[in-house]
Formats: sequence, C-alpha cells, structure tokens
Amino acid sequence: MGDYFLAVDIGASSGRHILGSMQEGQMMLEEIYRFENGMVRKEGHLLWDVEHLEKEIIAGMRKCRESGKIPATMGIDTWGVDYVLLDKEGKIAGNTYGYRDSRTRGMDGEVYRSIPLERLYERNGIQKQIFNTIYQLAAAKAQEPETLERADCLLMMPDYFNFVLTGVKKSEYTNATTGQLVSVETNDWDWELIGLLSLPKHIFQPLSMPGTVVGDLREEVAKEVGYQCRVMQIASHDTASAVLAVPSLEEESLYISSGTWSLLGTEIKAPICSKESMDKNFTNEGGYDYRFRYLKNIMGLWMIQSVRHEFEDAYSFAEICEQAEAEKDFPSRVDVNDDCFLAPDNMTEEIQSYCEKTGQKKPETLGQIATVVYQSLAECYAEAFRDVENLTGKKYRAVHIVGGGSNAAYLNELTAAKSGRIVYAGPGEATAIGNLAVQMMEAGELGGLADARKCIFHSFGVKEYRP
Repeated sequence: MGDYFLAVDIGASSGRHILGSMQEGQMMLEEIYRFENGMVRKEGHLLWDVEHLEKEIIAGMRKCRESGKIPATMGIDTWGVDYVLLDKEGKIAGNTYGYRDSRTRGMDGEVYRSIPLERLYERNGIQKQIFNTIYQLAAAKAQEPETLERADCLLMMPDYFNFVLTGVKKSEYTNATTGQLVSVETNDWDWELIGLLSLPKHIFQPLSMPGTVVGDLREEVAKEVGYQCRVMQIASHDTASAVLAVPSLEEESLYISSGTWSLLGTEIKAPICSKESMDKNFTNEGGYDYRFRYLKNIMGLWMIQSVRHEFEDAYSFAEICEQAEAEKDFPSRVDVNDDCFLAPDNMTEEIQSYCEKTGQKKPETLGQIATVVYQSLAECYAEAFRDVENLTGKKYRAVHIVGGGSNAAYLNELTAAKSGRIVYAGPGEATAIGNLAVQMMEAGELGGLADARKCIFHSFGVKEYRP
C-alpha cells in the first residue's frame, strides 16, 4: 500500500477529514473526522467562525496520528468567494463575512459606476452573484474603508487555512476565479479592473495552480498534531475538486455537482463570454489545468436541508425523498433561483408564501413541500441543460451527478425523466476525491487527469437512471 493523503473538505454546513490511499489500483477512502460548520450572526451580520474552523482542522489532523495513518501531504478545499483580510502582523483585520450576509445589497450599482456589467463579464466570464468577492470588496470600501486600509493581504478561505498551518501566504487559482476579479485571458488577477475599482493592489497574492506546494507545517502545528506533513494547493474551490472527480468526464458530458448548491454545466477549453451567456447566468470558473467549468449556479439542496431542520431533523433525507415521491402529483412549483430562498428566516414558510403569491396550491405537509422543491429543481436542471446545448452548440446524451446530492434517488429519477437524458450518479464524496486526486497525481500515484478519472470510475462506480 502506498502513502496516505489527507483531504480536508469544508462545506458551508459541515467539514470532514478524509484519508485516501491507493490499494491494488483503486482509490480507497476513510473518513477520519467530521465537524459542524455554519455562519454565525453577530451585530446584524452573518460571519464565519474562523477560529472554530481552525481548531477543527487541527482536531481532525490529530485523529490521523491517533489512527496511526500519517499523511504525506494534505490539501484544504472550501466554498468560493469569501475571504480573510490580514494586517501586516498576519492578524485578521475586521470581520470574516459569509456570502449570505446582506451587506452587498446595492453594491452591484457601485461596481457598475466603474465598469458596466457586460464589459465585466467579457473580462472574467463569471456569473453575477451579489455575494461575489468583487461586490464584497465594494461593500468593504464603502462601509468599512478603515479595515480595507489596514489590510496587507487578502486570502480566500482555503488559502487562509493553509497560512494558519504553514505561515506561507499563497493564493490558488480555482478559488480566486469565483470572485469575478480574475481575467479569462491571462488567468491572473485582472490588475486593470482592480485599478478601475480603486482596490488596493498590494493585498492580492500571486496565483498558482493546483499541485503547488504551500509548505511544511509550522513547528508549533506539527507538535500539536504529532507529525510533520506537507501542505499542498489542490483545486481549492470545492466545485473545482468535485468536477475534477467526475468519472470519465468528456466535453460531451454534462455534470451537476450536487450539494448545498447545484453547480450544473460542462467542461470546456475556452471560455464563453458572450452577452447571451451572461444573460443566461452562466459562469466560466477556473478548473484544473486551466480548463473552464462552464456552469450555472442553482440553489440546490440548501432548500431541502433548511426544511429538514425546520421539521426538527425528524426524518432522514431518504425518508423525505419517499414522502416527496408519495406526493409526486402535487402541482405547485417555485423558482429555486429566486433571491427569497437565499437566506429566509423560515424556508418552509417562504416556499408556502411563494406558492400563495403566485396563485398556486399551498403545500402543507413535509412530503408536499419536498416534492415542490425536488420537482422544481429537476425542471430547472432540464431548462439549464437546454441552455448549455444552445450556448456550446453541442448535444449531450448524459449527465453525471456527483456530490452528496447524487444519493437523492428520487431527484435523480426526476432529472432523467424531465431532461430526457441518462443520469449517472456518484461518487458522493466527489469533492474530497478530487482533492485527493491532485495530491496523488503530484505524488506519482496517478498518471494524470485522464488516468485519475478512469481510476475514480473503477474505484467508486456509478448508478444509472434512464429517462
């Protein structure tokens, strides 16, 4: 058996430490540690508790020592767009805001005073989301200029955690592209745009690609976890890692990275930055080896996760799917991308209110509410598939669904039926697998991207759903 490799995969609601190794030509996974995550409300804002996350990263690394399985390298991935500002002493400057915080409302107008949206999209190809880094920094400039003036460095979330572990400040390409500040022509920070926005250029660190070594653990960290380990930049945007792990992906295949969000699209070699693409809200996020993840950001299973909590977590997701299927003829639908579902006080009530306001039947039971969400998601997927075909000029026979949502059999069945495409579901731990794949490629345990995807297919398999 070869070396162990550690993937620290941190999502918006939970995180996990997963050890990977190669055994007889197959990738093997072992979950070592799991912890909770979530935004905290403080003084009217939604923030990330980075101190909590730092402690949980260390705690999970200690579990490797306790299990006797010491990783040769490790990599951290998280969601995109959010960042940490550091002062000259390397201390956090100001708050670490979560993307669901409301401070960015109206900040698109501030940005467009400097550059029109259409021109902005031509430069970076990134879908407009009011929580993108560009609008967050506009909010910081307008609302907390003193914090931005104190800042000496900006690090995206996984880059910050790498800094905590190693003391080295490095910025990784795939996560940086999510913020709407990276040029599709240079694959680097868009320095001209940053100047137009009057943002401090010195806070942006040089970008490097997945596979770059960050450094070894700081002495005090190595002592705390009980071993030394090399930290590596992987495809640190969680969707970039998940797409990397889509088994046997070819350009003629669609994918959905299904979790809190549904990231739906295909992989292309050259970006599509047309006005039509912009109007359809497609994005060209950076991927492994300078590929582009041409995708649309759809609300995803956040809605079901929220509803489940509001029913006091009394049912598993599988049981919710069963109840939804029993109510499959319930007629109401919602626009899952409507801003009202981004961070409502109560998701169940928001869904009911939406149905009433649009003259539809109000869902009352958990099964009715769940079928409204699942049916609406599947119909949104089908429409987005058609948009991808129109924008790329290609036809797609199949779609690969990876991530936690690949286990939602009812949603997979609906997606196949409503889109008329074969659905291949799995692997569920795609983000961690993609994280590990980069480490294994750099270690020589996997030959390259094509070899990695072939290995993933044979190691984890997929379930097939036909329309």
